[in-house]
Amino acid sequence: MNPASIAPVLSVRQAEKRFGAVQALNGVSLEAFGSEVLALLGDNGAGKSTLVKCISGVYALDAGEILLDGAAVPIHSPAAARRAGIETVYQDLALFDNLTASQNFYCGREIAFPAWLPRGLRFLSGRTMDREAAAILERLRVKLPNLDAPVALMSGGQRQAIAVARASVFARKVVILDEPTAALGVRESRKVLDLIAQLRTEGSSVILITHNIEHVVELADRAIVLRQGRKVGELKPDRTNQKELVALIVGAEA
Repeated sequence: MNPASIAPVLSVRQAEKRFGAVQALNGVSLEAFGSEVLALLGDNGAGKSTLVKCISGVYALDAGEILLDGAAVPIHSPAAARRAGIETVYQDLALFDNLTASQNFYCGREIAFPAWLPRGLRFLSGRTMDREAAAILERLRVKLPNLDAPVALMSGGQRQAIAVARASVFARKVVILDEPTAALGVRESRKVLDLIAQLRTEGSSVILITHNIEHVVELADRAIVLRQGRKVGELKPDRTNQKELVALIVGAEA
């Protein structure tokens, strides 16, 4: 991929956000492209979570703008972000433990018939939702031992995979992943990383927030570093510039 030759899916221009006396974002700009994993790095308090919450509609920007496919879009709520094609997976995953994978996939977006009736009068099609969820998981190479089991009985990696797969289905523009491997072991992290790589292969624009530099080097096409609410660097991560990445994050000399 040559970002210079294509238009960005998402652009953030001169983002500003203040909480009282604290300037959480100070003139931050970034671009995210299709078929790309963009790592968003920074120490605690750098502004990563604030930026993501502005993109995903939890917070409204005080100044600046967000563009999708070159057009400015007003994003003032999570529902508006989802309608615009932005899906975010936070660390809590927002899964319903008592529901199955397919029920979690379509919760609030249930497939119901007949289409000509008002939505409240339609009949839910559980078989259709189960069949489509199974096809999505197979396409993304997510293996679950039992699709009919509630997610409460699944491992952390399986739960994370369900949340990421669900986001990818409905994200027409951007998938944002907030520390997707933070609470996982090596084997389960590997499965989630493989899923993220598959999303990129399928053309998704993925923004990855993580503190794991090894994962950044392995997966990310570009890395943007924030510190104290400002963008302080952007580079293509590889084995040769890990020290430079860490130096940018902590504000030290490389």
